[in-house]
Amino acid sequence: MSTITELYDQDYCTWALKNAELLRQGRLTEIDLEHMVEELEELMGNTRRELYRRLRVLLAHLLKWQHQSTERSGGWAGTIRTQRQDIAKLFKDNPSLNRYLPEELGDAYSDAVELAAAETGKPIEAFPAACPYTTEQVLSRDFWPD
Repeated sequence: MSTITELYDQDYCTWALKNAELLRQGRLTEIDLEHMVEELEELMGNTRRELYRRLRVLLAHLLKWQHQSTERSGGWAGTIRTQRQDIAKLFKDNPSLNRYLPEELGDAYSDAVELAAAETGKPIEAFPAACPYTTEQVLSRDFWPD
């Protein structure tokens, strides 16, 4: 029979279920602490990456909305609304994620410019080098750049 640590590499689902069971039973000395810590850190990383991805898509659509106003569509508006709603839900479920917002917004902007340029056919230089929107504007349901 495999030890709990060996299970991590052999059968992740069984490993997770077994550790959950041990935690529920209060058998803390038997859990695979090293891998458990790694998984918890990875979980936080996944949440930050989700914030980054949603910001990237949101910013790209805000840029397209502003720089290609004759092409505006319900699809773009829907994407902007959806990303804002999903980001709001992320913050509601993870309030401490707010402290990473400035960094993730900055990181997402340059990639959003590349996305917007590719989707509009405009050169990257047609877009501002730094994010022209405040954090409040990016997340506001009422902000639609002109």
